[in-house]
Amino acid sequence: MSCPLISNADTIRVTRVDGCGRPVCGDDGAFVFDCFASLEMEPNIEEGEDIEYKAANGRICGFKRGCPSFKGFDLTLTFHMISPEFIELTTGAPPVYGYDGKPIGWDDCSIKCNSGFAIELWAEVLGEDVCDTTGAGDGQWIYVLLPWVTNGMMGNLSVGSEPTSPTLTGATRAGGAWGVGPWDVMPLDAAGTAGPLLTPLGSACHRRIITTNVAPPAPVCDYVPVNSALCLAS
Repeated sequence: MSCPLISNADTIRVTRVDGCGRPVCGDDGAFVFDCFASLEMEPNIEEGEDIEYKAANGRICGFKRGCPSFKGFDLTLTFHMISPEFIELTTGAPPVYGYDGKPIGWDDCSIKCNSGFAIELWAEVLGEDVCDTTGAGDGQWIYVLLPWVTNGMMGNLSVGSEPTSPTLTGATRAGGAWGVGPWDVMPLDAAGTAGPLLTPLGSACHRRIITTNVAPPAPVCDYVPVNSALCLAS
């Protein structure tokens, strides 16, 4: 399928990364949900400086357009659920625990700029040929990976008569050590065997977008464990 049509966003997974952008193993390493409205990815670009040579008579002798510098993506995630696990994982806000040791809330304190996370998003693909004729997979999805997001902060929170939709903002970074990732997100062979990315992102890259027939994970309103040779090695 060379020209996929994006239907709508389906699922998001956030994975904890350390100060170097490496996936962090543990029982509280990830969170999967589908109760969100949108994920905005706005390019942060610094305009280049044009070079112009102008003669005394006003004629332009030479001109070169400045090359813009790409700093990354400024993210705004609008969601509907209020989960202490999700807030802790993305912002570093300390959770508040109940009598049974389970998170029941969080404290809004100082901004933790040394915390980080990865975002993966799946969006359904439309088309008559989204199902593989070999029988592998149950459809196709656009898979978006932002492997290193920092400066996660909660936006304005308004509670009233209207539905509450909090926002989370953050910014991507290039580099990091996500590698091929700790998750199975794409087919590795013609039989449709699911596996991690075949190649890591380049050191100057902030985002990868591919088409895959490996279905997104099921939403779970709780921490999801991360256990992978990749993060264990880090």
